[in-house]
Amino acid sequence: MARQVFLYDPPDRFVAGTVGEPGQRTFFLQASAGGRLTSVALEKQQVLLLAEQVDRLLDEVRRIAPDAVPTPPAVVSDLDPLEGPIEEDFRVASLALGWDPRVDRLVIVAQAPGEDGEVGSAPAIDEEDADAEGPDVLRVLLTAEMAREFARRAASVVSAGRPPCPFCGLPVDAGGHVCPRQNGHRR
Repeated sequence: MARQVFLYDPPDRFVAGTVGEPGQRTFFLQASAGGRLTSVALEKQQVLLLAEQVDRLLDEVRRIAPDAVPTPPAVVSDLDPLEGPIEEDFRVASLALGWDPRVDRLVIVAQAPGEDGEVGSAPAIDEEDADAEGPDVLRVLLTAEMAREFARRAASVVSAGRPPCPFCGLPVDAGGHVCPRQNGHRR
């Protein structure tokens, strides 16, 4: 099947956000530029891991090339909700992350599952390495500032859900939860 590539270099806006109430939320990555809007669904853990890895990669790039990555901002400035209408272009099966030193941009690639639903190989960071066939791909190139902003907001979105149980770390619903560390007793 022909691959559809959603390319944003750079986007006007790239954020992680949710739809729904805590415990029933659907997580999205959303990129927009020039009237185009792409929304891809993914798991909460994927959002959290992506935010952590973006920060790690930027810290490493800053260690090697201090001028390429400025000091991170103290607060998140974009707290606006996702842009509507929110229509899932695809569900993310795999993510890739890299730094393009030619343009001093962080590259995030989100790839849909293959035809058979399999995750398959990791998505290509470099466009020249990408096949014309295969699953759909969202490819976003971000400045260091935009990437830090994305990571801060993504971590904030994830932490805005249900609080974790202090004993087992699982999310606690409003009515409590059955904690495996408490031998199944409710807190």
